[in-house]
Amino acid sequence: MSDSAGAVILFDGVCNLCNGIVQFVIARDPRGYFRFGALQSPEAARLLASLDPPLAPADSLVLLEGGKAAIRSSGALRILRRLQFPWPMFYAFILVPRPLRDWVYDLIARRRYGWFGRQDTCMLPTPDLANRFVK
Repeated sequence: MSDSAGAVILFDGVCNLCNGIVQFVIARDPRGYFRFGALQSPEAARLLASLDPPLAPADSLVLLEGGKAAIRSSGALRILRRLQFPWPMFYAFILVPRPLRDWVYDLIARRRYGWFGRQDTCMLPTPDLANRFVK
C-alpha cells in the first residue's frame, strides 16, 4: 500500500476500547486517510501475511502504512500524527524510549477488556462508513 493510498488500522474488533478508538479516528480523519479492519477477519490475516517479513497475528492495534507495520505505541503515535490538530502534537511522545512507551501501552492493552468491556461480535460499520473498512 503506498503512502498516497492511505493506511489501514487493524484493531481488536470485539474490544470496546478499540471500537471507541476507531470512532475517534474516523471523526478526526475527514480526508479518509485511514481504513479499518478487525484483526479477527480473514483480510487482516492476509494483510499481515503479505508483509516482508510476515507479521504474526496480533491481539491489539496494527498500523499498515507504506508497506510496513507499526505496532503498539509506535502505531498509535503514527496514527495521531495524521489526525486533525491538536492530535499530531502527541507524536512528540515518539521521543520517549520505546520500551517505556510500550510498557504503558501494554499495561492498558492487558486490562482493556476489564476496564472497557468486550462485545460478542466484531463491530459492523454503518452503510456510509462501509467503504472505510477492509473486508
